[in-house]
Amino acid sequence: MGVRITSWNILHGMAIPPRNSPDLAAELAAAVQSLNADVMGFQEVDHFLPRSNSRPQIRDIAESVGARDWAMGPSVIGTPGESWRKLHEHEPEIITDKSSHTELMHECYGIGIVSKIPVISWHRLNLGRSFLGLPLIVPGDESGKGKPRFIYVKDEPRLAIAAVLENGWTVVNTHLSFVPGLNLRQLRRLKKWTLEIAEASGTQAIVMGDLNLPKDLPTVFSTWKSLAPGNTYPSWKPSIKFDYLLSQALHRNEFSVMRLSPTGISDHLPLGIELSN
Repeated sequence: MGVRITSWNILHGMAIPPRNSPDLAAELAAAVQSLNADVMGFQEVDHFLPRSNSRPQIRDIAESVGARDWAMGPSVIGTPGESWRKLHEHEPEIITDKSSHTELMHECYGIGIVSKIPVISWHRLNLGRSFLGLPLIVPGDESGKGKPRFIYVKDEPRLAIAAVLENGWTVVNTHLSFVPGLNLRQLRRLKKWTLEIAEASGTQAIVMGDLNLPKDLPTVFSTWKSLAPGNTYPSWKPSIKFDYLLSQALHRNEFSVMRLSPTGISDHLPLGIELSN
């Protein structure tokens, strides 16, 4: 079996549709295990936040699948939609399995990578944010019923993290802004940064994440290809593609698309590919 790579916006492990559960952390772990992946990128991840039972979600996920290497890239300190602030200069930009106890205890939110394949080095790119929020349409309620509604959402700082892997690949994970135009500029910066890391490390690159760009816009006028087709949002009735795996170099005969089932967690579906041996 080849290397399996997945991307998933986990909505901080929230059950969809909402339900009373004695242990949502265990449900999230089971959902991640069902992906049966070797390298996983996650967006909308909590780290010791009260709403997710004050658990380090990326560390928990890594332990649940037996992965030694993991990294959490904090976007904000605090809880999005409630009270949060930007990182201070002295606060860690990447939290890993090698971080100190003090670094681990930050209450933060962001993105992460879990890898069963040894990671040679971690990298972070700060992508900024829009200072203006937007009224975003929400497609019904989390049960999949109800009329679409608008809610005002404040943008948060965006970032990408890269893992240079021992097997000759660089995997980059991100969650871009929902503000049109800004997300495209962020993606251009991200692609350039990714190729610089890949060239310096002598690796091939894959970009994954929730790009907040529909209809394969990340590939328009670009040499990058979308590897995993299909809509991913909302999870109860997928009609929009926000989530992507992108590559410049991979050809169709070098990978296959993983068939992933709904997990009962998050308003996004996971997606993934398996690299050929």
